[in-house]
Amino acid sequence: MIKENEGVVIEVNGEMARVKSSRHGDCKNCGACPGDNATILDVQNSLGAKPGQRVVFEMKEANMIKAAFVVYIMPLVAAFLGAVIGTWLGGKVQMSLQPFQIGGGIAAFLLALIYVKIFDKSAHSDSKMIPIITHIIS
Repeated sequence: MIKENEGVVIEVNGEMARVKSSRHGDCKNCGACPGDNATILDVQNSLGAKPGQRVVFEMKEANMIKAAFVVYIMPLVAAFLGAVIGTWLGGKVQMSLQPFQIGGGIAAFLLALIYVKIFDKSAHSDSKMIPIITHIIS
């Protein structure tokens, strides 16, 4: 499924444009991004939009869901699995489980954060993940 949004081009740099877009209902409920009313996105500018023009751009919803999972859910799952592995490891060495659980959870959480950073860099370079301008309104 594809989600379309409107915005205003504020800057153009080659094939990319920075677009200021008003937030939709999901963004207002989340509140993770700074600012109250607008977000600024880097989008593909294959139509040659110029600064000041209103445009329609589309984002694939599957990409949004994948990114949300990697950023929000995966670190929590990793911390839980790290604690489970810590429990198992603590049982194997027959020591107190709590330090192994805490250490395993923290280590797995930090590894997940490193993966999030790697995912973010790869998403910026993957043309399938970047929104694209589909119409120039004015």
